[in-house]
Amino acid sequence: MTATPPATGPLAGTRIIDLTQFVLGPYATQTLGDLGADVIKVEDPNGGDRQRNQGKAPHATTMGPLYVALNRNKRSVALDLKTEDGAARLRDLIKTGDVFIHNMRPEAIGRLGFGYESVAAQKPDIVYVEAVGYGSGGPYSGRQAFDDLIQGASGACDLLPLYDGNAELRPFPSIIADKTVGLFAVIATLAALQHKNRTGEGQYVEVPMLETFTGFIMAEHLWGKTYKNLPGKFGHPTSITPHRKPMRTKDGFLVVLPASQDGAAKFLELGGFPDAYESERFKNAGSGKERVEVYYAMLREACATRTTKEWMALCDAHNIPAMRANEVDTLFEDPHFKAVDFFVEREIEGEGPYRGMRPGLKFAKTPCAIRIDPPAIGAHTREVLGET
Repeated sequence: MTATPPATGPLAGTRIIDLTQFVLGPYATQTLGDLGADVIKVEDPNGGDRQRNQGKAPHATTMGPLYVALNRNKRSVALDLKTEDGAARLRDLIKTGDVFIHNMRPEAIGRLGFGYESVAAQKPDIVYVEAVGYGSGGPYSGRQAFDDLIQGASGACDLLPLYDGNAELRPFPSIIADKTVGLFAVIATLAALQHKNRTGEGQYVEVPMLETFTGFIMAEHLWGKTYKNLPGKFGHPTSITPHRKPMRTKDGFLVVLPASQDGAAKFLELGGFPDAYESERFKNAGSGKERVEVYYAMLREACATRTTKEWMALCDAHNIPAMRANEVDTLFEDPHFKAVDFFVEREIEGEGPYRGMRPGLKFAKTPCAIRIDPPAIGAHTREVLGET
C-alpha cells in the first residue's frame, strides 16, 4: 500500500473515530475527511459497511458503487466490537480521537458499551456525535429510521403532488434526507469542535433526522401557513409551479430564469418574439392564469430556435440568468465540469480505475484533496493501531 499523502485541509490534525454506515454517516465523515480530518472508519471484519456489497464492482464484492462514492479520505480498521479484544482496541483508539460519531440506535451502541457516558469516561473532552432518526423526548425516539421513512414523516413526499397535481405521495428520487442530515452532522461537529477549542470541553451532540430534515425541506413550504391567523396554503409558489423545468433547445435543454420583465422580453425577442408582451397572442389571453400559460408557451417556442451553446452565449451577453440543463448522460461532457476537472479517474488497489468527484469547496491556504481512495475492509488496521 502506498503512503497516504499528508492532509492539507483546514481540519488537518483532527481525528474522527467513525462508526457510521449506510449513507448519512459516511457522507458526513467523508466531508470531514475532505476537509483534512483523519477519519478512522471502524468496521466489522465480517462484511464491514452495509453499502459495500450493494451494486456491481469489478472484483471484490465489498466495493459497491455507493460505498465508493461515500468513503474516500478514510482509513479502515477492522474490529469485532462484540469481543473484548475488539472493544478494548476501540477504547484505545478513542483516547486518540477528537470526535466519536455513529448513527446506530442509542440502545444498540449502548449494548456495545460505547454510549456517551462510557466514551466520555475514556476521553472526557470527546465530541460525541450521535445521528438518530427521531429526537429524544418524543414518542418516535429510538425507532429505526431510513431515508424514505424520514421523507414520509417530514411532509417531503407531499411536495411533488403540489408540483405536478398527481395526488400520490412520493419521495424525491434521491437519498436526500440522509445526505442533508449528514451535512447537518458536519455542521454540528464543527460547531462542537469550535466550542472545544475555546473551552477545552467536549460534549454530547444529537443530530435527529426528522427534526433536522423537516426544518430544511419545509423552510420555504410553510409559506401560507406561516402566520397562524391568516388563510393560506402550504407550498412556495415559484417552487411548485409546473412550469419550473428545463426547456428544449435545438440540441439539448436550457433552464432560463429572467430576473425581470425586460429580461424575459429580451429572451423572447432573441427567440423570434419581438414585443411579446404587446402581441395579440399575449393580450388576447383572458385571465392572468392564461397569460402565464401563453408566456411559458412562448418561452418554450423561443428556446427551441437555438442551440444550448448559442443560448448560453446570448444570455450571458444580455445578462439573462440561464444555464444548460444536463441529462445524466451529458454530465461528463459539461464544459465547466471538464474545465475544473470535477470528475476524476483514480484507481482502487485490486479493483482498477473508478470515477470520483472532487470536493467542491476551495480554501486558499488549506486546500482539500482526495488523499485516500475508498479502502478495503481493515486496510489500515495495523497502521492505525500501531499509532495508539
